[in-house]
Amino acid sequence: MTEPIRLIVGLGNPGRDYADTRHNAGFWWTERLAARLDAPLAMESRFHGLVGQARAHRLWFLLPQTFMNRSGQAVAALAGFHRIPPASVLVAHDELDIPPGQLRLKFGGGPGGHNGLRNITAHLGTQDYWRLRIGIGHPGDRNEVANYVLKPPRREEQPPIDLAVERALDLWPLIEKGDWNAAIKSANTNPSAILKASPEKS
Repeated sequence: MTEPIRLIVGLGNPGRDYADTRHNAGFWWTERLAARLDAPLAMESRFHGLVGQARAHRLWFLLPQTFMNRSGQAVAALAGFHRIPPASVLVAHDELDIPPGQLRLKFGGGPGGHNGLRNITAHLGTQDYWRLRIGIGHPGDRNEVANYVLKPPRREEQPPIDLAVERALDLWPLIEKGDWNAAIKSANTNPSAILKASPEKS
């Protein structure tokens, strides 16, 4: 867990039809961080996705264009070519089990029903990589999950999700220097608790 992050993967589905859907929350964060770190994204067919490099940070970005269920094909191709170990990979993805507006940062663990993670684990041969989980909430009925993740957030859900993405961007300096305890604590703090702890404005 002490390896520096060398590859950030955002999970989602390619194309305009999916761009604003909940399942693409990993794309949203990764695209914004790549832009912030001056890493333009361009299609590279050998890696099955949009790829960028932040040279000053020795960091690669990847948005698989294989559709969610085959995300591991892209991750394994890029990580293998550049000899990036799984422990140096951070995958950003949508998370049903977390309410909109909340984040979780963790190392390893099962896929939790997420098909993108399941495929990445299968291709890497291990579940020992980092995950940034962006909460999108749950529809309440497991039979509605597939339909739910492929639709845009409701009007009241979008602002807290946008806020979570913004908070996640602020985690990068901690992650880059390997201060994982601080990064995990910051990510896992409920934003409502932050508001309660803040002094009231006069």
